[in-house]
Amino acid sequence: MRIAETVFRYLLGLLFTVFGLNGFFHFIPQPPPANPVALQFLVAVSVSHYMALVFLLQIIGGTLLLAGRFVPLALAILAPIVVNILNYHITMDPGGIGRGLLVTTPWIIVFLRYRSSFAQILQQHLPEKASTTP
Repeated sequence: MRIAETVFRYLLGLLFTVFGLNGFFHFIPQPPPANPVALQFLVAVSVSHYMALVFLLQIIGGTLLLAGRFVPLALAILAPIVVNILNYHITMDPGGIGRGLLVTTPWIIVFLRYRSSFAQILQQHLPEKASTTP
C-alpha cells in the first residue's frame, strides 16, 4: 500500500501543480463548457480573479505533495478544491465527472495513508466547565 500511496501522491501533486500553472500560463487549451450556467459560472470566477487564489493554492498543495513535505497540510489545502471540482461536475457538467473522480480518488488514497494526522480534528471535544472560583 505504501508504494500505491507514493504513486498516487506524485500523481495528485503533478495534476495540481500542472493545472495550477495552467491557470496562470494557459498552456493547455480548455474548450468552453456546453452548459450556459457552467459558462456563466466560469466567467464570473475568472473575471473576479477568484480563480487566481485557487490556482495558487493548487500550485502550493501540488508542490508540497511532489516534495513529500507537509503532506497533511497539502491535503488540507487541496480538500476544498477537490470538493469544488466534484461539485462543479455534479451540478454543471455531469458528463465530465470522470475528471472530478480522477482527482478525488488519489486524494482519498493519499488521505487514508495520512488519516492519523487528522485524528484530532475528527474527534468530538466537550467544552471544559468554567471554574466557579473567582
